[in-house]
Amino acid sequence: MDHSLVLITTIATGFGLALVFGFIAERLKIPALVGYLFAGIVLGPAIPGITADAAIATELAEIGVMLLMFGVGLHFSLADLLAVKRIALPGAVVQMTVATLLGIMLASWWGWDMGAGLVLGLSLSCASTVVLLRALESRGFLETMNGRIAVGWLIVEDLVTVLILVLLPSLAGLLGGVGSGIDAQTPLWQTVAFTLLQVAVFIALMLVVGRRLLPWLLWQVAQTGSRELFTLAVVAFAICIAYGAATFFHVSFALGAFFAGMVMRESQFSHRAAEESLPLRDAFAVLFFVSVGMLFDPVILIDKPFHVLGVVAIIVVGKSIAALLLVLIFRYPLNTALTVAASLGQIGEFSFILAGLGLSLGLLPAEGFSLVLAGALISIAFNPIAFAAIAPVSRWVSRHSRLARRLATRDDPYAELPMSTEHRYLKGQVVLVGYGRVGKQIASVLSEKDIPYIVVDQNRELIQDLRNQELAAVSGDAVEPEVLVQAHIANAAMLVVAVPDPLNVRQMVKTARTLNPGIEVVLRTNNEDESALLQKDNLGVVFYGKEELAKSMMQHVLQRFDPHVKKNPVNHGDQKL
Repeated sequence: MDHSLVLITTIATGFGLALVFGFIAERLKIPALVGYLFAGIVLGPAIPGITADAAIATELAEIGVMLLMFGVGLHFSLADLLAVKRIALPGAVVQMTVATLLGIMLASWWGWDMGAGLVLGLSLSCASTVVLLRALESRGFLETMNGRIAVGWLIVEDLVTVLILVLLPSLAGLLGGVGSGIDAQTPLWQTVAFTLLQVAVFIALMLVVGRRLLPWLLWQVAQTGSRELFTLAVVAFAICIAYGAATFFHVSFALGAFFAGMVMRESQFSHRAAEESLPLRDAFAVLFFVSVGMLFDPVILIDKPFHVLGVVAIIVVGKSIAALLLVLIFRYPLNTALTVAASLGQIGEFSFILAGLGLSLGLLPAEGFSLVLAGALISIAFNPIAFAAIAPVSRWVSRHSRLARRLATRDDPYAELPMSTEHRYLKGQVVLVGYGRVGKQIASVLSEKDIPYIVVDQNRELIQDLRNQELAAVSGDAVEPEVLVQAHIANAAMLVVAVPDPLNVRQMVKTARTLNPGIEVVLRTNNEDESALLQKDNLGVVFYGKEELAKSMMQHVLQRFDPHVKKNPVNHGDQKL
């Protein structure tokens, strides 16, 4: 390497090899992230040939961490979390606890101390946001109930991990590591209290001052009309706040960047900020994964194969089984449990950040970091297989297991309407499938017009809340005939599907028309090609798009029940918004 061009050489070789291996990974139908990690392995000291500068790569990785966490904060939705809080909060905490304990026990069996086992277990407990979101998006699961539970679960994991990143440096001395300058004799509660006080001051400053100041500054920059200045402002806010948090409040770069993203979300330009900062975030995220790969020693696959197998077993088997059982305990369907289990059976960027912090604090040995990376590589590569297996495994288990069939048909107070339900909800009503952003707006207008409707949604928490508001609602998957029967589809006037679920909508409509041949069907999709296919199959009136979607669907539904509603000039054959 030309020592006068260390930075340029590191970036050029990193991006170049990441492109090659990322392309190969995608062609093999595995996430590109695996390719980026392999690029780092090739550039690392373990493989003879081109060796990138580790110090420069580490600093670039720090920028990658900042921008990754900024992106997580920018997309953090409290509403998404609250929608599934009753399952996501306890589920994520219990699952992380189980994975951490398994990691501690495994490390203890190897002869490691408590600190190393704790860092290993925590690193194995948190799934990758990048891998999960891309997996859900590629399969059309993101806006389904199963997808919302998985994302809400992951949000809780992210928040817990951020808290761990804050506390770990202060507790390192007590766990046998380097520590953060606090005397090892200091009581644990004082160490934790001092750290949390610094964090609380920073958070308060961000919520009180930053929440007002940053959106205002972003608005001022947007008024200039300069796109590059706007992008610069977004990136500058993210990195400067992260740096300031670490310098003045002794808070990690990760937490500073996370809160910068959360505060930026308050701005009316948050979507634009996310879009225009995305290329830079993606670029530095690639360098982050490449730098992580440089720390991996492939020899561990030969020297410690059973150690690697144990780590992979915790990630793919231990975490997945824990998540599966927890979802079933909360009385969700087997398909939901399998989806959440597959979603969480991998680890990624947070695991690398945690393991890297443990390595720098002297808690985790270099061997431990390589084990975490090996577990990530294998689990991420296996993840598409796990998702592909959901449907066949669900069918096979239901066909061969009496217990599975009993779980699917067990008594659920929200799976059927109360006996006290008024008759007007049982005949000539609208069956509204999905109570998300679009479904809520449609339901609101139906209520205003006093048009009877029954909500069908897989979110039991949501159905419970609707029942408490004395609204007619049924919990379950509308693909299942018994769920539509409980919604009295046989006597309904209209079926409105407010969730973009191309995988199940055909079966849903087929079942509805079998039970009620004359029912009118209104569908939603986010894809123009899918809309054309649904129209071709004569499944109903199809709406697609992002803007004004709910308004257009509401107007069509109201025309059916109120002839005085002014007709929309949009062509119903292909409603592009």
